Amino acid sequence: MKKHLLNYDTILKVTQAISHSHDPEEVVLMAVNSIRDALVVKGCTLFLINHKTKHLEAAASMGLSTEYLNKGPVSAVESIPRSLEGPVAISDVMDDPRIQYPEAAKKEGIASILSVPVAAGGHVLGSLRVYTDKRWDFTLNDVNFVQAMACLAGLAIIMARQYKGMKDSLEFLKSQRAVKTMKSGKRTSYEGIPVSAPVRKPAKKKK
Repeated sequence: MKKHLLNYDTILKVTQAISHSHDPEEVVLMAVNSIRDALVVKGCTLFLINHKTKHLEAAASMGLSTEYLNKGPVSAVESIPRSLEGPVAISDVMDDPRIQYPEAAKKEGIASILSVPVAAGGHVLGSLRVYTDKRWDFTLNDVNFVQAMACLAGLAIIMARQYKGMKDSLEFLKSQRAVKTMKSGKRTSYEGIPVSAPVRKPAKKKK
């Protein structure tokens, strides 16, 4: 029961972070760190798909060495196939052909991996992977928790992108408005007059 309560607290913390932050890097880093602490595992990494290269690129990672993260390009197709379609649990990385770099995993001390897709708005954005240093038979609760965190991370990324797009659009509209104002020769009767300057009334004509 304590573990379940801890997971709920973690989901609440990340949800609150999403509602207060427009920085996807901050939220994603919090998500992977929270998963690692909640499940007490070796590490956690969130990958995003590079649609040009068809590779998975690490957007945030905790608990894994730089050497392992730089082991080589991670194929979106060859590295744990079908993990972008649904959850995939690998209990023994040294005895599973779906691992793209088994020797690198062995050197890193990785025993098991859980991979779930990161998706939002009907689009798959990447993959969230959990790494253990001991053989782990992932339970349904483990999978559901990691899936929930993946959904929150995906939502944070989409919201941040939309916010940035909206902000950029507003800045563009403001710049266009400023350009039009500069080009226009029209002036209002009080334009350019300091607020503190008195407005003089026109002198009365002598009869």
